[in-house]
Amino acid sequence: MNLQSVRTPARDPREPVSHLLDPLRLGDREITVSLTVRLAEDGAWRGRLTFLETAEPLAVRETAEIFCGDTEDELWHGVQRLREHHFRDLFRSLS
Repeated sequence: MNLQSVRTPARDPREPVSHLLDPLRLGDREITVSLTVRLAEDGAWRGRLTFLETAEPLAVRETAEIFCGDTEDELWHGVQRLREHHFRDLFRSLS
């Protein structure tokens, strides 16, 4: 009798993965913010922000891959250094 493996296959880091961040508030509007990260062909980690306004579910706004790091951890540190007003300005620049 063969045993089934309990291990899940490791994900391919080149496949983009989205992570939810804290929502952004603009007055009475709430904007969902997510960070999509991937390992690029050149070995650098790259990330982009996606903004989704709950009142306009079809109005998705997305940055280019403006985050970059030698490691995934380094990329996350770059994102965590941003304050809410930076996210607000990025969202407004895409509107």
